[in-house]
Amino acid sequence: MRPRTRYARSGDLAIAYQVVGSGPLEVVMTPGFVSHLDWAWEQPDLRRFLERVASFSRLLIFDKRGTGLSDPVAGPATLEERVDDLRAVMDAAGFERPALLGISEGGAMTMLFAAQHPERTRAVVLYGAAPRLTRAEGYPYGADEAAMMHLFDGLVESWGEGRALKAWAPSRARDPALREWWGGLQRMGASPGMARRLFSLYPDADVRDILSAIHVPTLVLQRRGDRLISIEIGRYLADHIPGARFVELDGDDHLFFVGDIDQPLAEIEEFLTGSRPAPGVPDRVLATVLFVDVVGSTALLARIGDVAWAATRASLLAAARRELSRYGGTEVDVAGDGLFATFTGPVRAIRCALAVREAARGLGLEIRAGVHAGEVEREAGGGISGLAVHIGSRIMAEAAPGEVLVSGTVKDLVVGSGLRFDDRGIRALRGVPGTWPVSAVSG
Repeated sequence: MRPRTRYARSGDLAIAYQVVGSGPLEVVMTPGFVSHLDWAWEQPDLRRFLERVASFSRLLIFDKRGTGLSDPVAGPATLEERVDDLRAVMDAAGFERPALLGISEGGAMTMLFAAQHPERTRAVVLYGAAPRLTRAEGYPYGADEAAMMHLFDGLVESWGEGRALKAWAPSRARDPALREWWGGLQRMGASPGMARRLFSLYPDADVRDILSAIHVPTLVLQRRGDRLISIEIGRYLADHIPGARFVELDGDDHLFFVGDIDQPLAEIEEFLTGSRPAPGVPDRVLATVLFVDVVGSTALLARIGDVAWAATRASLLAAARRELSRYGGTEVDVAGDGLFATFTGPVRAIRCALAVREAARGLGLEIRAGVHAGEVEREAGGGISGLAVHIGSRIMAEAAPGEVLVSGTVKDLVVGSGLRFDDRGIRALRGVPGTWPVSAVSG
């Protein structure tokens, strides 16, 4: 029998999830590009895979927003929203610190969550995952963008017919039963329009910059002949995630439940049941930092005097704190005429910066802001330190009056958010090694 489907609240949306098994270990599986909880149990090999994992764990599976049994949405979710959904189903199911099993496209969400929330991540297993799908400078392992989009365009044009199995599961490409199930997954997993919008984000989605911030035990599994995700991408992940273990699997199939599934299942079970939770909560975590500064505050102070400036500054801080509360930011410091805050996701930080800018203009002030995402160190008393803090501060200093300037890392992480950017070139930031691409938020 299928497990009972329940719903978790993620903002205004309902996210469908199921829990199966009663083992001592908590495991959450993050799905690939589309999923459907009930339809998954109709595929015998997929059912066997899920039941095997559930034999040594409590296994939580879910459908991302806009897919399967979860609430529909107008467009594909950002990585930040997917992390919200993952946290929502964990909370609803009472999972405190599970191991995360990131499948294919779900790997990016898994990696970002693990970097941002190590205190809630026991371990990470990545199967057929990639930090970026297309080639880029310093990353020749990805797919050719034109060829990849041609494949996806053809898939959408025949959506629901069960085609493209030769790319996802070449060993079973001529299997009529699998093709029929695959077509049903497409029809029930997402609409053609949603699939097209989802695929349109793939060329720019990039989480390479956050890999070094993952500090939980990590296992990377990759099949040697995978036609969608090359073996070199698996090696890249293992090389850039601190302490990660890499296992090459036999076979050519990208679908994790097709081909020899006993080998990956054995690797997963050994890795998870043999690992020990790291003592305590890690002190280093991925965070988004926001710096805000009032432009021309010294000249304004000289013109209006101490008393008037203090009142104006208090009004601005009150408005800024309202926006921090609205967007889930954490105030770190408000010394002088500036503001330093952290966020779990860059989209919230950017939207908060834009809201603070409008509030400041209502008070006759102009601000500049800088946003960066990177690894920070949490200090006793709530302080934050680390290179990412310095980078965020320096990016703010580069901003023109009224400008919200972001690092290239932030721009990569907010693909699909609807935010638009104007390129401001490559900058050498004072006191920070290397050069950094920066962009200004449009509007």
